[in-house]
Amino acid sequence: MIEPQRTPASGVLKVSAHSNPNSVAGALAGVLREKPTAELQAIGAGATNQAIKAIAIARSYLHASEIDLVCVPEFTDVEIEGNVRTAIRLLVERRALAPAAQTT
Repeated sequence: MIEPQRTPASGVLKVSAHSNPNSVAGALAGVLREKPTAELQAIGAGATNQAIKAIAIARSYLHASEIDLVCVPEFTDVEIEGNVRTAIRLLVERRALAPAAQTT
């Protein structure tokens, strides 16, 4: 079954290969404390690596708030200076921690 493209609840967090994953994680955690979803966008392997690290770090930031994360990756086309590039779109959704995860 093909699902329709999802729309984020807030602005897109654009991640580059030079982004600090701790800073991105803080921004992501802040958005997810307020909204049910957030979106990260990365173009290239380095940027995607930093974005994935940020999601992992954000999970630890949100653990005390009993929030866990689910990530839905997909490809998307973006236009940059008149050129169309393929980006990775990481839709991050919050969910309650599983009971087993709350006790650790």
